[in-house]
Amino acid sequence: MKNIGTWFRLPKRFGIVPYIFLMYLIFPIVSLQGKPDSVKLLIYILVAVFLVVYRQIYWAKTDRGFNALLLIMMLLTSIFTLLGDIGNLYLGLYCSFFVGWIRGRKTFFVFLGLLLTLGVVPLLFSTRTLEIADIMAVIPFFIILAAMPFAVRSVNRQIELRQQLAAANEQIGELMKKEERMRIARDLHDTLGHTLSLITLKSQLVERLALKNPERAQHEAREIQETSRAALRQVRELVSEMRAIKLNEELIESREMLRTAEIMMHVEGIERLEGVSDMTQNILSLCLKEAVTNIVKHSRAQSCTITLNQSGSEIEMKVEDDGIGLYGKREGRQEHQGEGSGLENVGGGNGLKGMRERLALIEGTLVLAPGPGRGTALNVKIPVVVRSGQGGGIG
Repeated sequence: MKNIGTWFRLPKRFGIVPYIFLMYLIFPIVSLQGKPDSVKLLIYILVAVFLVVYRQIYWAKTDRGFNALLLIMMLLTSIFTLLGDIGNLYLGLYCSFFVGWIRGRKTFFVFLGLLLTLGVVPLLFSTRTLEIADIMAVIPFFIILAAMPFAVRSVNRQIELRQQLAAANEQIGELMKKEERMRIARDLHDTLGHTLSLITLKSQLVERLALKNPERAQHEAREIQETSRAALRQVRELVSEMRAIKLNEELIESREMLRTAEIMMHVEGIERLEGVSDMTQNILSLCLKEAVTNIVKHSRAQSCTITLNQSGSEIEMKVEDDGIGLYGKREGRQEHQGEGSGLENVGGGNGLKGMRERLALIEGTLVLAPGPGRGTALNVKIPVVVRSGQGGGIG
C-alpha cells in the first residue's frame, strides 16, 4: 500500500484539491447495483484505468501526451454512462477541468466539442428510459460542463501572465544592475584612467632623475602628490554620486519578496525618513533586507510587521514575524533542526554580526527578542545626533 501511495503522488503545487476530486469516482461504483457480474468486473477495471489516466495527466510532459490521456478520459466517462446510469455523466467534470488546461485555441475548441458530444451520446441511448424531469436536471450540468473550461483557462492565463511579469521584472532588475556596473566602470575609466597613467609616467621620470637632477626629481614628486590628491578627490566625488538605497525603496522590494513568499506585510508608523543622510538610509535598508530575506527563508511565518518611527532624538525600526520564534526548534521540531526563526537565523551566522557592524558606524543598536505573541522581533535604534567623525551623521 505504501508503494501505491508513493506512485499515486500528484504535484505538490496543486495541494489536496486533486485528491478531493476523486470523490466523483463513487458514481460508477454506486451505479453497479443490479448489474450483471461481468459488467461489474468491467466497471472495476475501467475505474482502475481511470485512476491511472488521472494520475498520468498531471505529470504529462508534452501536449500530445496530455491530449491523448484527456481523450481516453473522455471515452471512459462516456462508457461509464452507457454501462451504468446517467449519473455517471458527472465524471465529465474531470474532463471539463482538464480541457481548460489546453493552450492552443484551436485544440481547445476541438476538445470542448468532443466533450459535449461524448456527453450527449449516452443521453441519446437513454432517451426511452429518461423522464422529462431527468432531462431538465441534466441541462444545468451541461452548462457547467461547457463553462468550466473557459473559467479554468482564464485562471491559468492569469497565473501565466503573473509569472511572465515576475520574470520580466527580474530581468529588468538584472539589466539595471548590469547597466549600473557598466556606468561605474565607464566613470572609473574616464575619471581615473588618465590620472593613474600620468602618475605612472611621472614616477618613472622621478626614478630616472633621482641621481641626475635631484631638484627636478623633487618637483616631479610634488606633482605626483598633487595628482594623487586630485585622483582621491575624484574617487570621493564619484562614490558620493553613486545611488544609495533609500528605505522607502527597500520597503517596496521587501513587500514584493514577502508577497512572493505568500507572507503578508504590514507597515506601521512612517514609510519615509526625512532629513536622513544617504549612508544612514543605506545601512537601514541593508538591515531590513537581511531581516526580510531570512524571514522568507526560515521563519514559516504568515505575516510580517515593519514599524518605523522618527523622533527628535532617534530613529527606530522594528521587524516582527509570527513564525516559529526564537525557540521554535526546541519545541519538538527536530526535523527542522537548525532552522529556528528567520530573524534568529540572522543572528545564527554572519547576518547579525554584519548588521551590528554597519550600525556601529552610525552609533546604532540592534536587539533581537521574542515577539509579542509568536515569532521574533528585531529592534534597530539609531540616534539622530552622532559624534563628529563618524561619517554617517543625520541631517
